[in-house]
Amino acid sequence: MDRAQKQAFVAEMHEILKGTNCVVVTHYSGLDVQKISDLRRRMSEAGATFRVTKNRLTKLALVGTPYEGLDDLFTGPTGIAFSDDPVAPAKVAVEFAKTENALVVRGGSMGERRLDEDGIKALAALPSLDELRGKLIGLVQAPATKIAGVLQAPAGQLARVLSAHAEQSGTDEAA
Repeated sequence: MDRAQKQAFVAEMHEILKGTNCVVVTHYSGLDVQKISDLRRRMSEAGATFRVTKNRLTKLALVGTPYEGLDDLFTGPTGIAFSDDPVAPAKVAVEFAKTENALVVRGGSMGERRLDEDGIKALAALPSLDELRGKLIGLVQAPATKIAGVLQAPAGQLARVLSAHAEQSGTDEAA
């Protein structure tokens, strides 16, 4: 990597880190390319991104972002996961680390709030943004369907009463 590429990497990472809601720092010692590609694919499916980083350059990119306090986690073979959904990168990283011992979740941050490994695991246990949206839509729609059912029931009962009354009136007039 020449000097211009390094500067471009630092600038790009700085912009990414300024605009993201959550960063999860991992060590990946012993993961081969195929497993890292699998991790990237899983992150992408969850709406997150995983990048293998150059520690010195990433530490420079952290300066001036809410994640500046994470610089001590960048030692050894380090990868970061980030996303606008604060749960997605944590959930995927923790799940992947359960099956692959070579991936170790070191910590991370949600904005300026630093999280240790246990904090990341707790974050991973929360429902994702999409799951929360689905639940919220379900809650919003449920009362509407109940209201529609309640409103239809009296109308149906009224229609049956009127129909019965009309039939009775018709038989009274015929007699």
